[in-house]
Amino acid sequence: MEQVAIIGTGVIGSGWAAHFLARGLTVAAYDPAPGAEERLRQAVAAAWPVLTRLGLREGADPGRLVFCDSLAAAVSQAQFIQESAPERLPLKQSLLAEIDAAAPLEAVISSSTSGFAATDLQAACRNPERVVVGHPFNPPYLIPLVEVVGGERTAVEVVDWTMDYYAAVGKRPLRLSREVPGFVANRLQEALWREALHMVNEGMATASEIDAAIVDGPGLRWAIMGPLLIFHLAGGEGGMGHMLDHFDPNEFASWSKLLAPQITADLRQKMVEGCLEEANGRTIADLERERDACLVAVLEAVRRCR
Repeated sequence: MEQVAIIGTGVIGSGWAAHFLARGLTVAAYDPAPGAEERLRQAVAAAWPVLTRLGLREGADPGRLVFCDSLAAAVSQAQFIQESAPERLPLKQSLLAEIDAAAPLEAVISSSTSGFAATDLQAACRNPERVVVGHPFNPPYLIPLVEVVGGERTAVEVVDWTMDYYAAVGKRPLRLSREVPGFVANRLQEALWREALHMVNEGMATASEIDAAIVDGPGLRWAIMGPLLIFHLAGGEGGMGHMLDHFDPNEFASWSKLLAPQITADLRQKMVEGCLEEANGRTIADLERERDACLVAVLEAVRRCR
């Protein structure tokens, strides 16, 4: 597996490109947006120092990035294709059909969609059996998780192969047992997001207070164990059973609001102003560098513990 294709080179697509390049692969990329090549090369260059710190595989070289002038050229020699176009279903359906028509028949096509079902994405493809979802997390060159799930017409062996392939290039693939809207991790993130919106909207907490509550609290534990195993520990020797039996079932009724609030102009302004206040003059590029440096430190620490 020497060459992959990246179709769509925004934040996620460029992150995938950096990841594959760091694994010693040749990356052929395509994005029709004006200035896409320059932005992609800048994104790879920005990611390269932290990737170097984590360890590059033999052959890793940003010079192996080839930006193509057409989709057909990008996929013509690819053995694996990662689609990362904007989250609009009709766009993705037509794009995946175009990729399917142009790519070698043995190539696997994986979509980075953050919520659409593979069954819907493969609807217009002539070879739907090779279309699978490989949902990454930002930034893909550092966060190891990728959720993998096929559609109704995806061949089982394609899902098996995709799992093996992602593992071989340094990801931690999670095979989902069924198609679920939003997948697993996004649904959990969305629950936290909804509660954050409610608290800001109702003046319960500011954006910086919410972020601090996670960063200095549960977030530290989540890098080590998942929330369910954490609660299992909270039950002491009795484990999860004792933890569940310890609380009044009605105690949590007033804690959560399951439906997201309407994002009014006022709530939007509160969210924007809150994040700008928390950034305290740091640009997006500044925050990305800070995030990546800290993520590398966390990854190195977790490696030593496992």
